[in-house]
Amino acid sequence: MEVSELAPGLWRWIALHPDWTPKQAERGGWEQEVGSLYVETAGSVILIDPLVPGEPEARETFLQHLDADVERNGKPVSILLTVSWHERSAAELAERYGAEVWAALGRAGEPDSAVSSPFAPGAVLPGGVIGIDASLAEETIYWLPEQRALVPGDAILGDANGGLRVCPGSWLDDTTQAELKLALRALLDLPVELVLVSHGAPVLEDGLAALAAALAD
Repeated sequence: MEVSELAPGLWRWIALHPDWTPKQAERGGWEQEVGSLYVETAGSVILIDPLVPGEPEARETFLQHLDADVERNGKPVSILLTVSWHERSAAELAERYGAEVWAALGRAGEPDSAVSSPFAPGAVLPGGVIGIDASLAEETIYWLPEQRALVPGDAILGDANGGLRVCPGSWLDDTTQAELKLALRALLDLPVELVLVSHGAPVLEDGLAALAAALAD
């Protein structure tokens, strides 16, 4: 497990996905390490797509530190999901901290769903986080205004050269990469500095340029 402080009150940790197999990395797919975020805001502690490490020692250490951070802040915990299949450790942490689990409208009430607070586009989310509709990829991309950080789930990935790329076309059901790029270009109106991807290395400076390159024709 690796934990990095990216800005005051903004931490990213990496854990090994328990369902990963080498096949997942084929043809530009995703690697076993996936990223999650911890964000401190004025009124909330936010966890985005959280995955608790599975290895016993790493798990215990991680939860001890997370417990201490939550207790120190004394603020309610909210969990935000970018895509439905990133529930990961959401249910466990929601029970541990009495947290609401937020995701785009449509997930609550589905079998085994941890989501307790479905929201529609334009809803006000905990901590002033803004959810951006990326429904062509069945996704919500989160914008953290204070940190100028964009948080995609699967629509935008890290590439092998420190930049960004859109997800493989095989991940898209009813659209193409070209259509997805066009739909996501509204993101270029944001003053993006960080792009904190779930899969691959995050972009920690000049994120707008990296995003523009990924969304170019």
